[in-house]
Amino acid sequence: MPKVLIADDVGEECTRILTKAGLEVDFKGKMKPEDLKAAIPNYEGLVVRSAAKVTKEIIEAGTKLKIVGRAGIGVDNIDQEAATKRGVIVMNSPQGNMASAAEHTWGLLMAMCRNIAQADASMRAGKWERSKYQGVELETKTLGIVGLGKIGGLLSQYAKPFRMRVIAFDPVTTKERAASLGVELVEMDRLLAESDFITYHAPITE
Repeated sequence: MPKVLIADDVGEECTRILTKAGLEVDFKGKMKPEDLKAAIPNYEGLVVRSAAKVTKEIIEAGTKLKIVGRAGIGVDNIDQEAATKRGVIVMNSPQGNMASAAEHTWGLLMAMCRNIAQADASMRAGKWERSKYQGVELETKTLGIVGLGKIGGLLSQYAKPFRMRVIAFDPVTTKERAASLGVELVEMDRLLAESDFITYHAPITE
């Protein structure tokens, strides 16, 4: 029976799903790099989130390793080049926290526009500074999205009920997809010049 190591804080549902699929699962939670390197030779599969760093050394130590699963979207904590050389599949779960990330971004945008954190601190200090923390409205403002992927695309839809104009820079997304979302694709310099607010949803690259 193939063995899978869960080396990060992943929900219990992950263990249940893998066990139901006929895999032997060891849940270890967050592991030190040296402990992960020592343990990985015994497993065909590895599941991590963002805390664990799956380095070249760890991948090379995984003599049985066939797949690394990232519970989440980004895979920048996994050495994909080393994995490819060893024939190890790297996969993510792009739908996993898509809504959470987009909602969190929108919450931060709302809090920033209305100075919610500052106003809360002021009121808790016994003050009433209504005019100081009035903030700005989102209506008619321009939201610039860098990276119109799953999260960026979902975020663009949150802006619609607020009657915002949405523009985006994404060298991969097609004009047809952008149009289906009601978003105008523009170059980065134009996005920077015209946006009232900018949100970034793209992978880290060199």
